[in-house]
Amino acid sequence: MFFTGRFALLVGAGVFPIALLTAAGASPWLVFAAWIALCVVLVAVDVLLAASARQVVVTRRVPERARLGEPVAASVALQNTGRRTLHALVRDAWQPTAGAPIERTRLVVPPGERRRTPVPLLPRRRGELVSEFVILRSRGPLGLGGRQTRHDVRGAIRVLPAFASRKHLPSRLARLRELDGNTSLQVRGQGTEFDSLREYVRGDDVRSIDWRATARAGTTMLRTWRPERDRHVVILIDTGRTAAARVGDGTRLDASLEAALLLAALANRAGDHVHLLMYDRVARARVTGVDGAPLLPALSDAMAPVHAQLIDTDWPSAFAAIRSMTTRPSLVVVLTAQDAAESARGFLGAFPQASRATTVLVGSTTDDGIVRLARRRDSRADVYLAAAAERTMRDAENVADAVRRAGGEAIAADPESLPPRIADRYLELKAAGRL
Repeated sequence: MFFTGRFALLVGAGVFPIALLTAAGASPWLVFAAWIALCVVLVAVDVLLAASARQVVVTRRVPERARLGEPVAASVALQNTGRRTLHALVRDAWQPTAGAPIERTRLVVPPGERRRTPVPLLPRRRGELVSEFVILRSRGPLGLGGRQTRHDVRGAIRVLPAFASRKHLPSRLARLRELDGNTSLQVRGQGTEFDSLREYVRGDDVRSIDWRATARAGTTMLRTWRPERDRHVVILIDTGRTAAARVGDGTRLDASLEAALLLAALANRAGDHVHLLMYDRVARARVTGVDGAPLLPALSDAMAPVHAQLIDTDWPSAFAAIRSMTTRPSLVVVLTAQDAAESARGFLGAFPQASRATTVLVGSTTDDGIVRLARRRDSRADVYLAAAAERTMRDAENVADAVRRAGGEAIAADPESLPPRIADRYLELKAAGRL
């Protein structure tokens, strides 16, 4: 059972009769005890007259999945199986990051009927959000108290990454269509396949002349090539301690997820095979062998429950796991945060050697605040901060140079710019016939 604020007001209102009866010569303690007994009797009657909260069937309506930051229309339904009208106060026990309203919902459910109340959610965290129970209070007709019951009705929703970088997808898909339709290479190279024949034009590379077609056509014919499809793109996302650093409004891991989703969507539309691995010391998520329309839902679903771990990444094991996913990767994209030479030794020591068939691209999320600190010189403290910021930027550039010397490519940008820059580099590799 429970007591409402009216019960407290009723007890407080006893000051007036106690004062009047005491002035008339009655014993104050006796009057006080009588008033409390009256209040207890009234609240007991109120509780007895309240509809039973146990004779209520509680059901939920919750979508299985939702995007981070997007509103979710959940609801709770109450079916009154008792004989009295239910005056209910409903609390749906979602965790705070689900963004459920703080206010309790009031419902009036006549006997044998059913009422549904909306529970709007606004998730602020990726992963599995759960509500294990619903608290139901049935108020009596006097409003002094009532019955309270917990109904164990589980509700769960998986919050997927926001994928805010999808706004860059239409422009990149337009460039991809231009690449497929208009780009033809005169010289065959790694990552190209035969496209078509056309007549020779002065200035064309004579190595691409097709002499058999020339003999049949009676005029000089030239072979053209286009970027090859069915290539493999392997995305490795570092989920170690460096991914937990805050950059902008999120973490470095959040920026890596955005870059991975944009690249995967683009590569999927280009006809390539995409593989995903999220790793620190063990594989936190793995998606392989999925192509076409199911790819993005599979990636989002695998990414949703993964968060950064406060441990160092085992890079030799991570790169070994990549080699086990596909025997012929053409593009390996490593999304990590290697900005200090001391902490990057393990990463650089295990860095795979790039070849003509494999391109290794390292994407890192940077903090614009460091650049702003490096430009400030207003006070002595600003000078020291600027010196520290300059040192941080120089260390990051040294690591990037080491990646380039190892045969890879390094891209560093802020969380907003990193996804489109990686996508643009993918298109450049396609256009150059390297993928």
